[in-house]
Amino acid sequence: MLNKQSQHINNQNNFFYLTLALVFLLISASLDKVITSGLLQYILEAFTLITFGICLLSLRFDKSWFRFLLSLVVAWLVAVVTRVVLGVEEIEVIMLLLMFIFFYGTFRSIMRQILFTGSINTNKIIGSMALFLLLGLMWAIGYLILIHFLPGSFHGINKGPWHENFADAAYFSFVTLTTLGYGDILPITPIAKVFAYLEAIVGVFYMAIVVSSLVSSSRVQYFNDNTDQ
Repeated sequence: MLNKQSQHINNQNNFFYLTLALVFLLISASLDKVITSGLLQYILEAFTLITFGICLLSLRFDKSWFRFLLSLVVAWLVAVVTRVVLGVEEIEVIMLLLMFIFFYGTFRSIMRQILFTGSINTNKIIGSMALFLLLGLMWAIGYLILIHFLPGSFHGINKGPWHENFADAAYFSFVTLTTLGYGDILPITPIAKVFAYLEAIVGVFYMAIVVSSLVSSSRVQYFNDNTDQ
């Protein structure tokens, strides 16, 4: 089944599937006010696992990096089963760490494929959206880890199960990444403030460097194509 699915995911549409998976993962977090906490946890974990699978199927990794990311997914599944079967809630922070490392590896791979291989096309433009979503997602996970170890780091987000705080953490992350800053959730501790302003800086530089690089490469490609004609 995996081989059949991978035939539908190719270099012309792989970033579309990945971006769609990330969007659905973020949307699923917003269900916390609609469904019970227990059900939300299973839904988020299911969408996370689906996103992991699409990442592994859609992106090009060397064998060693692929095996490493696959081992992270296996370790994450073991952590989920341990929490469910043994009721070890503290293992959630390990789950978050594994998610962060996996999404960082995905970000690294997408960045290399977008900026350093092939010509600019619609798929790569969509891939730049996936990069932006991954940035916000990684910072959201970072905030959740920070809240776990330093409760009270944010006004508006209290320490609790990751699935209950994920929507608020993602909301604050993307509001910060885009330098929008509504002010309903605020960093309080010094380390939380550092995390927040670093994310804002990364968001600005992302637009300045990655997007401008894509636009510049697209213009050069267009000029070369017209020159060849």
